Amino acid sequence: MTKSFNGVIKEDIRDSTPDWSPYIEPSAPENSPNVLYIVMDDTGFGAWDHYGGLIKMPNLKRIADDGAAFTQFHTVAFCSPTRSCLLTGRNATSNGMACIEEITTGFPGSNGRIPMENGTIAEVLLRNGYSTLAVGKWHLTPAEEGSLGARRRTWPLGRGFERYYGFLGGETDQYYPDLVSDNHLIDPPYTPEEGYHLSKDLADKAISFIQDVKATAPNKPWFTYFCPGANHAPHQVPTEWADQYKGVFDMGYEKYREVVLENQKRLGLVPQDTELPPLNPYIDVTGPNGEPWPENDTAREWDTLTDDEKKVFARQAEVYAGFSTYTDAQIGRLLDYLDETGQYENTIIVFVSDNGASGEGGPNGTWNENNFFNSVIDGPEEQLRMAPKLGTVETYNHYAVGWAVAFCTPFKMFKRYAGYEGGTADPMFFSWPAQLKNGGQFRHQYCHAIDVVPTIYDAIGITPPEHMNDVKQEPLHGASLLPALREAGTPNARHTQFYAMLGTRGVWQDGWFANTNHPPMSAGWGHFDQDTWELYHLEIDRNQTKNLAAEMPEKLEELKKLWFQLADEFHGLPLDDRNGVEIFAYLPKYPTPTLMPPTDEQVFYPGQSEVPERTAMPYFGRPFEILAEVELAADSQGVLFAHGGRFGGHSLYIKGGKLHYVYNWLGKLRQEIVSDGPLPTSGKHVLGVKYVIEGKDGVSPTGTATLYIDESAVGSAKIKTQQGHFSLAGEGLNAGRDGGQPVGDYPVPFEFSGGTLSKVTLKRGDDEWVDLEQTLAAGFARD
Repeated sequence: MTKSFNGVIKEDIRDSTPDWSPYIEPSAPENSPNVLYIVMDDTGFGAWDHYGGLIKMPNLKRIADDGAAFTQFHTVAFCSPTRSCLLTGRNATSNGMACIEEITTGFPGSNGRIPMENGTIAEVLLRNGYSTLAVGKWHLTPAEEGSLGARRRTWPLGRGFERYYGFLGGETDQYYPDLVSDNHLIDPPYTPEEGYHLSKDLADKAISFIQDVKATAPNKPWFTYFCPGANHAPHQVPTEWADQYKGVFDMGYEKYREVVLENQKRLGLVPQDTELPPLNPYIDVTGPNGEPWPENDTAREWDTLTDDEKKVFARQAEVYAGFSTYTDAQIGRLLDYLDETGQYENTIIVFVSDNGASGEGGPNGTWNENNFFNSVIDGPEEQLRMAPKLGTVETYNHYAVGWAVAFCTPFKMFKRYAGYEGGTADPMFFSWPAQLKNGGQFRHQYCHAIDVVPTIYDAIGITPPEHMNDVKQEPLHGASLLPALREAGTPNARHTQFYAMLGTRGVWQDGWFANTNHPPMSAGWGHFDQDTWELYHLEIDRNQTKNLAAEMPEKLEELKKLWFQLADEFHGLPLDDRNGVEIFAYLPKYPTPTLMPPTDEQVFYPGQSEVPERTAMPYFGRPFEILAEVELAADSQGVLFAHGGRFGGHSLYIKGGKLHYVYNWLGKLRQEIVSDGPLPTSGKHVLGVKYVIEGKDGVSPTGTATLYIDESAVGSAKIKTQQGHFSLAGEGLNAGRDGGQPVGDYPVPFEFSGGTLSKVTLKRGDDEWVDLEQTLAAGFARD
C-alpha cells in the first residue's frame, strides 16, 4: 500500500510543507546482517573433505569452522526444483517445479513458473531495505521464456533481484558461457587464452556488485545469491587444478566408497555399524512388463574395466575434483574480500549443493556430453585419446555413473532419485560469526531446502508479508533451523517432508521414510499403482539398507497414505516418468506455450542478440536452407550465419575470398565445403547452402549440402548431420558472427566485415529422422 502524503500543499511553495516519507526507500534495521547464499551443483554427500570425501575444499572449511554443517540436509534431487525451494521456502511442486524448466507439463505442480503467491526471499528482503544481487546459474526460467522476446517475468530481475550476471539455463560452457547481464545477453569479458573461466568471472562480478552497493550505501545490507556452474557438467577446469589429484582416484569408485565410509564413521557422520549398499542395488529389479532397470543408471564394476578404461575413468574424477577445488578457490576470493572490508563477521552464509552427484554420464562417461544425447557412444580408443584433454576447451565432459554412486557415499543412487538419500541428502553449511559460535560442529536434525528461507527470516527478525503486490502469500512450508543452530540437541523443526521427482517418490515422518523403487524417466514402467514400496527407519539406517516393509506393513500403509495427503496439499500429482517418445507424442495435443508461431522460416539480422536454440524455429532432422543477403566488397570476410560450436554446429562464412560451409558433427567430424571459385568482389548477392536428407548413418541423417552464389551451385558434398540439439545450453543462432566456441577454423567471433550483410533467412523442410527419446533426454541433462 502506498504511504499517504502528510505534508501541506498551498499555492506558494513558501507556504507549503513537504513530506518525504512516502518516497524514501525502505531501510533495514541498524546492523542487519548481510546474507550470502552459495549454491553449487551436482555434489553428493561423499565428495567433499568435510563430509569424509577426498575433494579438498579449504574455503568451504573456513565457513564450516565458523559455523555448523548439517548431516541430514535434503534437497529435491534435481536442480530447478531445489533452487525454487531455496528461494521461496515452499515445496517444489507448490512452486510449479515438479521437474526442471525444460520439461514442464502444464499442471499446477509442473508449469515452470513460481507463482506470485510464493514470493522469493529476494522480493521480501528488497522490501525490507536490502540490496538483492544474483550471480551465476538461475535455471528458474522456462526454456520458452529464455529469449529477448519474452517478458522476463521469470528472469532474476522479474523476481526481486536488482542486479543479475550469469546464465539462465541448467548448464553452460565454462570457457564460453552464454551470459546474461541484468536483462540482456552479453559475451564473456575476455577469452580462455587470456585466463577466462566462468567460476573466476562470477566471483569477480559478485565482488563488484557488492562494492557498487557499499560505495554509495555503506550501511545498507545485501543479499547475494551466488551460484557457480560447478560441479555440473561440463567439468571444465585449468589442467593444473585437475593434476593436483593425479593418482587419487586410481583406486576406483568401489574402493573410494570404502575409504570415504571409514572417514565418515571417524567424523561421527554415520553409525559405526554402517555398511555400504551394493554398487547397483536395483540392477535385478524389473518393471511391470519385465522392463530392465535403466542401463544408463547402472555402474560398471571397476574390476571389469580394462587398464585403459581405468585410466580414463580415473581422469574423469580428477577433472571433476579439480573443478570443485578451483571453484572453492574463487569462493575464497569472495570470502577474502568480505573479511578485508569488515563484512564477513556480520554475514550469514548458507552453502549447499542442490542435489546428489549426477549419473547422466552413463556407464562410461563421455568427453562430449552431447554425444550421448545424439545417441552416439564414445568408443574406447576415442575415450583414451581424449582423456588428456578432459577439462579443457576441447572437451565437454562428464564422468561415468560409478563416480556418481561414489560421490554420494554412503547412500544409494544419485541425482534424480527422490526416494533415496543419494539423490536428496547433500552438504549444507551455515555460518554467522557475529551471532553463532558453532565452531565447526555438526548438526544432525532432519531438514530440507524449504527450511533455509524461514531460517534467514528468523535470524534477521523479519516476518514475511501476508500480501506482496496485492497478491496474498502462501504460508511458508519450511521451519526455522535457528534453534538447532543455537543449540545442538534441539528436536527436528518439522515432522513431515514430501518428495516426488520424475516418477520417483518418498515421504519422511519423524525419522521414518517410505519410498518406491521406481526409476526416473523409465520407458514402459508407469503403472504407479503397482509400485513396490520400501520402508526405512532413517534415524538408525541412513543409507536405506534394511527394508522393513514386510516386517511393518501397517507403518508402511500409514506413510503411503500420508504421501497421497501431502501430494494433494502440495500439487504433487500427476506423477510423470514418461520417456521421450511418450512425451513427444503427447506434445501435439498439449503443446508447451511458445512465442515462436508455427513457421518454416526464421529471419536473423546482424547486430541482434544471439537467439537461444530452444526458442528458435526447430530444424534438426530436417532438410534446410540458409540464405544470406549481402553486398560484397573486395575485402569481405567473416561469419554470415552460425549455430552451435566446437562440440556440434554449423556455419556459413567467407574466408580467403571464398564461400565456406562447415558442419561440425559432435566435435568428431568437421565436414567443410569451399566454393570452387572466388566470390564476386562487389554488388548485391544471395549466398547460401541447401541441405537435402537422403538417408541415415546409424541415428544421424545424411545427405548432400550444396553451396550457392545467387542461383549457381559452387560446391557440394555428402555430409552427416546431428539428429539432436547442437548443445544442451547456449551456442545459439547468430547472424554476422559466431558466439561461443567456434564452429569452424576461425577465431571467434569472426564478425562479418567488408561490405554489408542485410539479413539471413533459415528455412526448413519436412520433418524427418527425428529420434524423439534422445531429443528429449537432452533436456534432462541441462539440470
